[in-house]
Amino acid sequence: MKKIILSFAALMLFAGSAMAEKYIMVTHTQGTDPFWPVVEKGGRDAAEALGVEFEYRFAPSGDMADMAKLIESAVATNPDGLVVSLPDPDALGNAIRAAANAGIPVVTINSGLESSKAVGAIMHVGQPERLAGEKAGERAMAEGVTNGLCLNQEAFNTALVDRCTGYFDAMGKDLNMIDVSNDVAQIKTRTAAALQADPSIDALLAIGPHVCEAAAEAVDEIGAEIHLACFDMTPGVINLIKDGKASFTIDQQQRLQGYMPIVVLHLYNTNAGMLPGSNIPSGPGFVDASNAAAVEAQAGVNR
Repeated sequence: MKKIILSFAALMLFAGSAMAEKYIMVTHTQGTDPFWPVVEKGGRDAAEALGVEFEYRFAPSGDMADMAKLIESAVATNPDGLVVSLPDPDALGNAIRAAANAGIPVVTINSGLESSKAVGAIMHVGQPERLAGEKAGERAMAEGVTNGLCLNQEAFNTALVDRCTGYFDAMGKDLNMIDVSNDVAQIKTRTAAALQADPSIDALLAIGPHVCEAAAEAVDEIGAEIHLACFDMTPGVINLIKDGKASFTIDQQQRLQGYMPIVVLHLYNTNAGMLPGSNIPSGPGFVDASNAAAVEAQAGVNR
């Protein structure tokens, strides 16, 4: 009898694990941006809390065609849901639509708010990027900026272009943006070259945390007086704010971008299509000298 009971318990355990929901997240990181491990952590934390399976995938090449293939391979495993960043709707749209057409619910995160519905996603979690750029521009202008330059590490990423565009729209100026790449050495070199080529530039908008840190090194190297504003949080960015080398950073709470889609998909699958009534904005919010110490312990961990 004891053997029968143990066998039955093992069978139930196996059946339970076989029935566990499975969610796959695919993002556009190359593995060099400190932003994305926090997003991944959010997804894993949510999966653990809900007792579901979670996989995280990215293409180290950073190539959109490779990312589309990752989405296609994820669809082939027939997961219960996909979480996908959408930096390039033209390159990724067909792969995401194929998932939706196969009956796999998709939540887009981070990039691609405006294109999320069009590619078949059920909702989007992330900050409105143009609005975030506008808020940064309004504040920069209030702090005396007259001639800014936006440093874009992913020229293909529509969300990052929106940040830069919003920044200059808020100041009533034409877009002034350069591609600095995702390589820290290149970011520093290209930023320094741009500042030396145009001494009238009095501000930089660095739209990634590693870009912010590398830009600060470039500013120090050439000895310029530059207003530096950033996006996202790392210990290095917080230190720049505390040291007075950066005015502020825009916090989009990236752990929420990983955590909330898993919760949304779980509720959608287990409660007859339960879904929030609108997209979930995770930002923007300001971190500056007034609150940097309060959030410092969260930088690079949960935000």
